[in-house]
Order: sequence, then structure tokens, then C-alpha cells
Amino acid sequence: MQDGVDHGETRRRATFHRIVGGWRYGALVSDERSAGALLGDLACGPDVVAGLGVLWGKSPERAGGRTNLLVSHLFDAAAVAGVMWDTFLAPATRSLLDRISGGRGRKFFMWLCAVHDCGKATLTFQALNPALAAVVRGSKLTWSDRDLARVGWWPHEHAGAVVLLQSMRAAGWSAEHCDWLWPLVAGHHGFFPGAGILDGRKVRAAQYCGGQIWAEAQRAVVELVTRAVGYADLASVQPVWIPPRAVQLELSGLIIMADWIASDQRCFVGVDDLAKVSMARSQQRARDAWDALMLHGGWGELSVPSGDLIRLRFNKAARPCQTTAIQMAHRMATPGLLIIEAPTGEGKTRAALAAAEVLAARFGADGIFLGMPTQATCDPMFNQVRAWVARVRPGMEREVALLHGKRRFNPEWHRLVEGTDAKPDHRFKSVHEDEGGGQRTEREALAEWLLGRHRGLLTACVVGTIDQLLFAAARVRHVMLRMAGLASKVVILDEVHAVDVYMSQFLHEGLRWLGQARVPVIVLSATLSPEQKRKLIAAYVGGALTEPYYKAEGLPEPAGYPQITAACAENGLAQFACETAKSWRRSQPVEVTVLPEPENEDSTAVAKSLEQALIEGGCALVVRNTVDRAQETYSKLREYFPETELRLLHARLTAQERADRTKRCLDDLSWSPDSPPARPSRLIVVATQLAEQSFDIDCDLLVTDLAPIDLLLQRIGRLHRFEGVPRPAGLVAPRVIVTGFRPSTDNSPPWIVGNSERIYGRYLLLRTAAQVLRAAAGHGWSIPADVPALVARVYGAEPIVPAGWSQDETAACDEWAMKRNERATKAVEFLLSTQGSFSAPTLEGLHRGNTTLVGDEDTDLRVLVRDGEPNIEVVLMHRDGDGYSTVYDVPLGTRGELAKDHLHAVMASTTRLPKRLTDAARKELHPLPGWAEDPWLKHTPALVLDGRPLKGRHVKYDDKLGLVDTPIS
Repeated sequence: MQDGVDHGETRRRATFHRIVGGWRYGALVSDERSAGALLGDLACGPDVVAGLGVLWGKSPERAGGRTNLLVSHLFDAAAVAGVMWDTFLAPATRSLLDRISGGRGRKFFMWLCAVHDCGKATLTFQALNPALAAVVRGSKLTWSDRDLARVGWWPHEHAGAVVLLQSMRAAGWSAEHCDWLWPLVAGHHGFFPGAGILDGRKVRAAQYCGGQIWAEAQRAVVELVTRAVGYADLASVQPVWIPPRAVQLELSGLIIMADWIASDQRCFVGVDDLAKVSMARSQQRARDAWDALMLHGGWGELSVPSGDLIRLRFNKAARPCQTTAIQMAHRMATPGLLIIEAPTGEGKTRAALAAAEVLAARFGADGIFLGMPTQATCDPMFNQVRAWVARVRPGMEREVALLHGKRRFNPEWHRLVEGTDAKPDHRFKSVHEDEGGGQRTEREALAEWLLGRHRGLLTACVVGTIDQLLFAAARVRHVMLRMAGLASKVVILDEVHAVDVYMSQFLHEGLRWLGQARVPVIVLSATLSPEQKRKLIAAYVGGALTEPYYKAEGLPEPAGYPQITAACAENGLAQFACETAKSWRRSQPVEVTVLPEPENEDSTAVAKSLEQALIEGGCALVVRNTVDRAQETYSKLREYFPETELRLLHARLTAQERADRTKRCLDDLSWSPDSPPARPSRLIVVATQLAEQSFDIDCDLLVTDLAPIDLLLQRIGRLHRFEGVPRPAGLVAPRVIVTGFRPSTDNSPPWIVGNSERIYGRYLLLRTAAQVLRAAAGHGWSIPADVPALVARVYGAEPIVPAGWSQDETAACDEWAMKRNERATKAVEFLLSTQGSFSAPTLEGLHRGNTTLVGDEDTDLRVLVRDGEPNIEVVLMHRDGDGYSTVYDVPLGTRGELAKDHLHAVMASTTRLPKRLTDAARKELHPLPGWAEDPWLKHTPALVLDGRPLKGRHVKYDDKLGLVDTPIS
């Protein structure tokens, strides 16, 4: 053991991964001569040879205590790239590199990574470390203080772009290939500059400072690494195909990955003697580092599966929708977009996973990304995906990543990582490239390398929030690492109807880039409007065709539900296919009843209706649009029902209480014909919108506030969700009671609860109310058969409200459209492509304009892609003598410091504050001093429940109601 790394154990694990993933290391390069010997082939003068023997790439502080020569670091990066080719790159990525390079993909990728730091062969970089600068100046590579002042600060990534561009031009490269390659070097610190860096004062000054020997040394560095990876000369490296910009972005991320790994000072201790630098030695160092870091790729080459894939992977009989989705995945001509629209409970997720396996096998993807709408919906899906991966590639299930801000507190994830996820970016020092002031920062590779910031999507299989895809569509630093992770996968996006107009701008931008990169994407929804569907297809296919204003007109419209749509591009033309499938669940009539909202918004009428409906027992779900209404309803129901028959579920419970209550609801109200649970004889669950998404329960009766039709139908999806459930005689037919609005008696527009209007807008609520009243006056709805038509009707442009509402509807529509346009416009300035630039041929200037450079991805980035800060989360605390304790009586120190085994207990006490307290919380609440070293807690304020008011309101935590705030009288 050395440097704290058990190399024996890591090699054993790495061997396992290589066998599981189906890959092996490639052969070493045949030329094992040292870098000094290779220089002899270049006929370099002795002064240049001497200079390259002292040019440094990593200082002793950043290279394990010994200087790492620049040539050594470049060889190391190339060697890491070779290992990545052998063990990490997806088959699709290797094919692209082969196409770019004319069949020499591995060699070309090594060369790309080798030249990334050629800009360090400049006096501006070499002068950064005084001690090492003195050694360099002792050779013929010297400079004066005046020279240094004339050039000023010149980032080595910018300098590298100039050095490489000049070398490529001198070697006779075409302008087109020069143009797309230099940004990969210029952007290897996560930021793509404009072409202005190629011809400015610094460039002109550098060309005249230090003498001609500097230019000779720079050319020698590029030529040396070119020969070292196996090319005859730089001219022979020129590619034969210019990849689209999305592929360039993927390659940029992979170059950064290789650089970061080669910068790990634990694995790449400095080599300060040119005679000891060789590609063979660097390759062995790279292999040892790869094994020590336990990095590996995904499932490698998959055989295209045949037969009943659903039964093979899930031990269940395939449903028609699943079979159709898999068949369409087999028939798609090229990687494309597959949209599965089916009712809740139809098995869309299993259909998507099976289709993803087919697409991965056909098009060379190496894993999946499954994007869920919320953190809460990610956690149960994490276990399902791990079980599926174990069947696709046994042994790889331990490598599935959970990617959201609170993954540390998922018990299964915590068990897998055993605490290593706590501080992946703080366990070791950062590598600042010795560039004073830390203006450019690289992260050092960690033993838990993939757990660090920006890197999570590089894991082979990932379950995370849809935010991870949205981040990849935002113009932020290191976005290329996210694209590199997504580009190797099949991307699955669940519940896309939940994406609002602001987030959808990032979603469509992400689909454009994925379409251009030819990444297979599967989209799932039960209630997707025709307009949403068209925009998704237009974004993806427009990306594949590099037509950013593509409209996707003339899409076929299948008559039926479920429906599966495939869209792709082949030979410059869009291809579409749509099919319907028989629903696994038979459609059944749902009785729709309206319970007018009283003027005082009291829940007495709801309580009486439930008392009557549940007289013989049964299980009911009550969905309220706000936490305040849910709490008030629960309090009122306590006057009519014993507390043992009531549950309350919302976002202002502590994390522990919310998890416990959710599990109890799922345990009591889920259903399996193989092992049916003992359902409570009578139970009422009062919930907020949490019940809309991935809440797999079955209720006999639904009471719900008015909401836009797609969300209303999502709630109805919990009603009589499973067949075979025993129900009381009065509830054998599904019934939904809609409240939260009060119809008029004179054909004038209805009154709608104000908070509902603030959340959803009046326009969609009016149009939904019209459909609800029509159903209540007629024969209800047939669910799920009526779902597509209902959604299309409410989100369409046809008049559907009574004549007396039309003027109100027009005004509401104008306001709705104005707000949508404002939010969409607000998002545009942060999209990865600036206005009209998506069809640009290169990455030059990608980050120019209003670029957001962010720090913590789970706060700043989430705010960026979700249009504002979410409700502030706090840790609820009590004062306990001189110290503190959690609401669960876990004692902390006088400054809030906690033992390692108490962290989960503290996090169990977190909850969300209502929006009305956000400003006051930001000003008055702060993390406890003892949390300063924890990467999550240091950003989380503590709310001490000691009776002091917050913004003129009393705040307390009630064991039944959760967080309650009331005005001070």
C-alpha cells in the first residue's frame, strides 16, 4: 500500500469490472523509446532538447512532491485516453472517433488528449512558479521581466489553442479542421472562448518575446506527442470528417476527463527526467491509476435481444403497450426519439427500459440515464433500475448512480457508497495549475472520482432528476462533461408533462443537442398534450437535421391510447411512425361530481361527503393544491374520523416523517394480485400535488381541488388503479369529487380558489372547469380512453367554455400567454446555444454572452433551470441547555457540531418553509457554526423552535400537521 491506496484490492475490483463490462486493455505502443530519444527523430537542436527537459507541467506541490515535466504530463494524458478507449468509451463514441480519423480512432483520441496542455510551453505559464522558472531560464528558453510584462496573464488553455493552431497550419491542415479542433484545447478548463483569443495583444507580444527558440520548442512539443502516440508526423493526423458540434462537445468533455485523471498526484507522481519519460511508462501509470480509481465503462457491446424481453427482464407477461414500444425500438432506422404515451399503471417504465436495451444494442450506447421529475420519485426508481441492470449485465448493478442533491440520505445509496459521497470534492486538494489567484481550476481525481461535481453523468447508468439533463442544456462552465456523460447513453425522461414553460426551454435545447449527437431518447407521459409532443419531436429531429427552427409539421395522429411515436432523421430527412396499442387496463366510466367550494374555503363539506361515502368503509384520497389547505382539511377531518384512519402528506413535514408516511401509504394502498396487502377497512389520505407523480397507490374514492386537466387526470390515475381490489359496495364504481371552485347559477364564470389561480393560472383552470361541469352533467369520463382527447381539448385553441365565460377566458388567455412568453424569454438567455447559433459548425464562442458561472450545482444550477429558488429548506432544531438538539432529540454540541453517525438524524429534521417566509429566512436564519465543514449542511439554515417569530409569524412543528406558521395576533 502506498499513497493511501490499496492497489491489490483495487486491481482485483478492476479485474472484476473488466470482465463484467466485457472489455480488455489494449496493447502498449510498440515504440518504447524515451521522449528524449524520440526528439532525435525530430532533428531538434540541443537547445530545444534541453528546454523540453526542463519545461514543467505540474509543480511538485501538484505532482506528489516531484516536478512533472510538461512532456510527461502530456504523455500521461494520452495514456489515460488509451485506457479510456479500451475500458470506458461507448461503442458509439469509438465509432464516431473512427469516422473522424479515418479508422484510427484510438490513436486520434490519444492525440487529442495529449495536445490539451501544449499551451504550457509558453513563458507566461513557465514563469508562474519562481523556483521552476529559474530552472527553465537556466536553459536557452529564457525571458526578461519586460517580456513577461508585455504579454501579461495569458491562460495556458488560450495559449494552447494558438500553439496548436499555428502547428496545424504549418503542417498543411485545412482551415475547416483547424477551426473545429482549436476550441477543444481552448475550452479544456470548461469554458469556450471566442476567436478573439487567437489574435490579440497577448498573442502578438508572445510571438516576439523570448526569441525564436520558444516557437521551435512549442512546435517540438506538438510533434513529439504526435510521434509518441504513433503518427508519422502532424500532417498525417488531419481528420477526414468534421463531426457535428454536439460530438465536438462530447469529445471536449472526454478530454477534460483524461486531463483530470492524469492530474491525480496520487497516481501520477512527477517525472523530472526526460530520459525516464516514455509512452510505455505513461501507459503503465495510466493503467495503475485506472485500477486504483476503480473507473470503468458500462455494459460494452450488447447483443440485440429477441423474444419476450419483458418476461426475461421482469418476469412478467408483456402488455400490448410494452410489446409495441419494443417493436418500434427494433424498427427505428437511426437513433431517435421514442415517445410512449400510456395511462398511469400501464408499465411505461418497464417498456422504456426494455426499449432502451434494444436501442443500446443497436446503436452502441453504453448505459442509460433515467430522468425523473423530483428527488422523491428518483429514490424508488433507483432500486428498480439496479434490479434491471443486474439482469442486463450481472454485477453492474452496484455501479448504478443516484444523482440528486439528497442522495446521501437515501439508505440504499448510503449503503453502497459507505459514506464516501460526503465530501468527494474536499477529500483531496484541488489542482489550480499554479496559475496565481486560482482563476482557472481543475479538480483532482478522487478515489470516489465519479461522485465529484460535474462528473456524475459519466457513470454508466444513472437515475436522477430531469434537472441533470437541463443542466446539460445551460451555458455554464464544464457543461461538456455533462454532455459527454449523456452522449454515451440511452436517455429516458419520465413524466415530461410536469415540465413547465421555463424548464421546457432547457428541455428542448437539450433534445436538440442530443438529436445532433444521435443519442436515443425515450419520453414517457400519461397526459402529454399534442402541442407538447410536437415541440419535443421538433426539438430532437431539428437537432438531428441541424435545423433549429424545424417545426415537425404533418405528424401522423394515431387514433387510440396508449400510443407510441418514433421520430428520427435519416439521409437528411425526418422519419415518423405512430402506433396505438390495446390498453392493459380496460377503460371504465368515472363518475364526476362537483362539490362547490364554500365562500370561507372551509372543509366541512368535504368532511361530510367523505363521512357519507365511507360509511361502509373504503379508502379515499383527498388532493389539495396547497399545504395550507391540506392542513386545514386534515384538521377538519379529525372532527369526523379517528386519527388512526387519517394520513397527511405534504412537503412541510420533516424529511423523516414524510418518508415514513409515504412508505405507510404505499404499503397500505398498493396492490399485487400475487400477494395482496391487507388494506385498511377505512383510510383517508390527505395530500398535496405529491400524489400526482409516481405515487403508486389505489384509492376507492378521489376528492380533488380543481387543477389543469392533465394534472387532474394524473390524480384520477390513483382511482381504482388496480383490478381485483376488494371494495365496499358503494364504491365499486370509480368516482371523483372535484372542488376548489364554485360554479355560478347564471352562466357567469366560476369562482376559483385564489391560491389555485396563483399556482396554475386562471386560463387552464377555466377550460378544465368547463370539462368537469360537462362531465358532471352527463355521463362522466371513460378513463383512460378519454385522456388524450380531454388533454387536447383543454390545451387546444377551440372554444370549449360556455358563452358567458368567453370574455373572462379571453382575458385569462392573454395573461397566460404573456406570462408564458415572459418566462420562455427569460430562459433563452441561459440556453447553451445563443439565439440562432445552434447551427454553428464549431464550439468557438459557445460561452460568450450572458454566461452563468455557478458554484454549487444543487443550488445555483437548480435555480437557473427552474426559474427561481425553490422553497428554502431548514433544519428544525431545539435549544438543549448550552447546545442544540434535533426535533427527534438527537443532541448536538454548543455550536451544532455533530458526530458522523448523527448526520442522518440531523438531515431527518429538514423541512421546507412556505414561500411567504423565504425573504425573512434568508435574512435571519443561518447554518449553525458547527456545520461549516459539511458540504450540504453548511448551506442549510437552522430554524430553532424557541418561540421567536419569523416575519411576524409564529412558527412551530406539529407532530400531526407538520410545519405550521400563523400570524401574530
